[in-house]
Amino acid sequence: MTQPAASGAAGLRSRAETEAARLPALLARADQLAGTVILGDHGRRRSGLGDDFWQYRPLQPGDSRRHIDWRRSARSDAEFVRQREWQIAQSVMLWVDQSAAMGFASTPALPTKGDRARLLALAVAILLDRAGERVGLAGHPLPPRRGAGQLARLAQALLEDQGDDYGAPDLDGLRPHGMALILSDFLGDLGATQRALAAAADRGVRGVLLQILDPEEESFPYRGRTIFQSMTGRLNHETLKASALRPRYLERLAERKAELAALCAATGWHYHCHHTGDSAQKALLWLHRAMGDGLGEGGAR
Repeated sequence: MTQPAASGAAGLRSRAETEAARLPALLARADQLAGTVILGDHGRRRSGLGDDFWQYRPLQPGDSRRHIDWRRSARSDAEFVRQREWQIAQSVMLWVDQSAAMGFASTPALPTKGDRARLLALAVAILLDRAGERVGLAGHPLPPRRGAGQLARLAQALLEDQGDDYGAPDLDGLRPHGMALILSDFLGDLGATQRALAAAADRGVRGVLLQILDPEEESFPYRGRTIFQSMTGRLNHETLKASALRPRYLERLAERKAELAALCAATGWHYHCHHTGDSAQKALLWLHRAMGDGLGEGGAR
């Protein structure tokens, strides 16, 4: 029986909430963002426009007298200014490969690559939202916002599969000096990924690239007569001796991983390969470190 879209979105979010609940709030690190940024309760602070009280300080030459807090000043011989906290929420854009290739799972016991990508993307969005950041979906009319409504919209949008065999990152909507997270198997045209990251780097955007593969795509266990077919059925290849293809396949897969890692190193991004046979929590922990702690250093990990 086909599950209604709304129910599917609610279930996806429930599972993502479970993953996110095991981690402390993720603070997206600001990179090349003008000014000093507030990140939740643990960021750097300075005075400026905002709603939250930060501190009192003595009146200084050049301060407007209308900023004096007369109640605090009445308790001493000096005049004090009430400073507010300047908060600039970081904009983080997600791009999740929703192509047909992401629907692959080698066994019913494993999640599809697309299901794992959606789960991780939404879990990251939940953590970012809790940290006070704005999250949006690149290549989709869903600009960065905060709140439960935005998380529900993200969950719904992530269930919208596309008909192409392989996905090509669409980073339309990236904010200058923001952050991005791209999740895909990256088995399609590498040129599209190269162009996307180059454009992101030109705008001062740093981010994380997570490659998601099924264990069989990593090991290539096929023997004898085998028909390889894309998820849409548009691409087919038949061989009588699949094992003969294994060395060249593994070589090309290793080359693709090396190219992705080098691309991330050149653009100041982080790269990691995750297998659907491993726990989602393991991948989320890596994302927590990459986006929360190491993004300022850049490079592949």
